[in-house]
Amino acid sequence: MRHVSPQTAATGRIPARAGAGFKTAHADAILNDAYRVGFLEVHAENYMGEGGHPHRILSRMRADFPLSIHGVGMSIGAPRGLDRDHLLRLKALVERYEPGLVSEHLAWSTHDSAYFNDLLPLPYTETTLSLVTAHIDEVQTAIGRPILLENPSTYIAFAESVIPETEFLTEIADRTGCGLLLDVNNVHVSAINNGYDALAYLKAFPLERVGEVHLAGHAEDLDDNGDPLLIDAHDRPVADAVWGLYSFVLKQSGPLPTLIEWDNDVPDWPVLKREALIAERLLADHGAHALLGTRHE
Repeated sequence: MRHVSPQTAATGRIPARAGAGFKTAHADAILNDAYRVGFLEVHAENYMGEGGHPHRILSRMRADFPLSIHGVGMSIGAPRGLDRDHLLRLKALVERYEPGLVSEHLAWSTHDSAYFNDLLPLPYTETTLSLVTAHIDEVQTAIGRPILLENPSTYIAFAESVIPETEFLTEIADRTGCGLLLDVNNVHVSAINNGYDALAYLKAFPLERVGEVHLAGHAEDLDDNGDPLLIDAHDRPVADAVWGLYSFVLKQSGPLPTLIEWDNDVPDWPVLKREALIAERLLADHGAHALLGTRHE
């Protein structure tokens, strides 16, 4: 049984443990469980209203657990400027809950006045690099803290891309001072879909800049040519291949805050708890002798 210390819960500091994406239906089960998950994470856009039942529940959970806020709608890579109202709502949310981490995606989802309910990929060019860097600077200035930027899941590659994704993310972190959120499932999904080696990708990834890891399940399909196609579905347990890649990361990086994502066909709490316990065991097994040492306590 693991407990969050009162100090950790009060400050919101995220421990190097396994956390879970919070769903309000799980609130009572989480609070009544003798096992205390390491932290909870919510999608920012679900809590951008002024008040109501979701905020009452989240305020209760925040009293006992560190909180991470994960944005899905900032559209960091959109060619136009950021939505100022959306940014102000994020700022208010961060001030309200004082989360330990704030993160967003390397993606775009808006064009002019249209909003696409998806995280769309970007070409990795100098123009895109300058655009994303400027937008991250704007977000970090508004909320008064660094954010983490998540690597995407991709299904195609742009012919225009001239910068490898790992180099692109490294350069963004260097220019803005942001950290990185390493989604290991996204690495596996993108590697299968685009025909590259996931381990080689992770060896090139700037693990020293990683502040959080995401793990999730993916769906398997076939493309029009009959080749494997993986979908970042977040609707099932973490695959064995992804657990293997996660173990590799921990051997290099040391213990890192690790989130179990499950956003579709959400099961009862014991199923998410089981996934979190697997991550906890791997954190304990591989953290002590990591090449980068222990960076989170």
